[in-house]
Amino acid sequence: MIIHQFYDKGLAHASYAIIRMGKMMIIDPARDPKPYYDFAAFNEADITGVIETHPHADFVSSHLEIHQTTGAVIYTSKLAGAAYPHESFDDGDSIHLADITLKAINTPGHSPDSICILLQDNGYDRALFTGDTLFVGDVGRPDLREKAGNITAKKEELARQLYHSTREKLMGLPHHVTVYPAHGPGTLCGKNISPDLQSTIGHEIKENYALQAMSEQEFVKMIIADQPFIPHYFGFDVDLNKKGAPVYQQSIDAVPRSKVNTAFEKDIPVIDTRPNTDFRHNHIKGAINLQDGDKFETWLGSIVWPDEQFYLIAATNESLDAVIKKTAKIGYEQNIKAALLSEVNTEIRSVDIALDDFKDHPENYTVVDARNWNEINAGKVFSHALTIPLPELRERLHEIPDNKPIVVHCAAGYRSAAATSIIAGKIDKVPVYDLSDAVVGLMVHG
Repeated sequence: MIIHQFYDKGLAHASYAIIRMGKMMIIDPARDPKPYYDFAAFNEADITGVIETHPHADFVSSHLEIHQTTGAVIYTSKLAGAAYPHESFDDGDSIHLADITLKAINTPGHSPDSICILLQDNGYDRALFTGDTLFVGDVGRPDLREKAGNITAKKEELARQLYHSTREKLMGLPHHVTVYPAHGPGTLCGKNISPDLQSTIGHEIKENYALQAMSEQEFVKMIIADQPFIPHYFGFDVDLNKKGAPVYQQSIDAVPRSKVNTAFEKDIPVIDTRPNTDFRHNHIKGAINLQDGDKFETWLGSIVWPDEQFYLIAATNESLDAVIKKTAKIGYEQNIKAALLSEVNTEIRSVDIALDDFKDHPENYTVVDARNWNEINAGKVFSHALTIPLPELRERLHEIPDNKPIVVHCAAGYRSAAATSIIAGKIDKVPVYDLSDAVVGLMVHG
């Protein structure tokens, strides 16, 4: 038997292939199905099934496309309200892959329709694929399904369900059972995930803070507290995964490509994915500098709304192809009004801050703190700063005064680059400065 983990670092997403005697089952596949086809071909296996542990919020799955291409059966909980061809997979249901058995365990909590999958090899409990119910060092957040999906539930109710799912369904399994979660560190589906990408039931019972002895009330309060922000695209992806996404390559190929010097329509965001140094040298007026990087997809879906079109800019055809594929991971490729290369001669150049003057006279500047709320709540870098996390910035620009120069900071520079470009695109009466990575060594309070 082969158990193989596919890991997408950008979305901290883990999916799995299980192969036994020439048959392959896929669990929680990513948007691009090609790696699974290639793995099946390399191992001379036929893809016979795809299991969705729940309708995912943070990425788009290729389950429908894999079914359409290979004829594989899609399995998911009857509670998911799936609109694609599928077979229900809930408590008491089993799938036989040659001589191994995959058993469904309903584990509501992260979502009302979450399941885990217990792998038994000749009756021996060997592995548990936990989706977003149980991570290494954490459990799934319970606040993503208050407004999304066919079944919605308040976070308090889902947290209570999660308490019982972990205690009554998972913690009673043999301690040797390997835990294979759907996410690693960096996902917004949890708040305290370990760098390890697999574990055991015994290790989690011993080390996972959420599995320690506590009352239901204590668990609910703890799990709800201090969860990360929810990107705009999460509810959209839940609904898209319920229906099934368009064919990946066809959808990417359909993205409109434009030449430089295109006429940009008013009020449609321009997302410039070049490095900040290039963007600062010259860029289109009003463009948002969302640099291509490990978390590009998440920040794109946190700044741009799922019903909003946008232009996408990159420096080369290769980098443009790469960012288009990243937009497809969250289902945003159909929102691209046009994808194009950056222009050589553009009208805007960013201004540099005089650090000494800012250090000596911080009161002469409006400071905007673009970090996340958990970082802000842990302590401000500048006591007089306006606190507007990057995902909220476009809707809160009216709160920023324009009577003195504006300085923007985050924790290291990525978010401040994006935030500075957003503010500068709307406020031109005063300079807008990006503190960038200078904030790391500049602990000024005033």
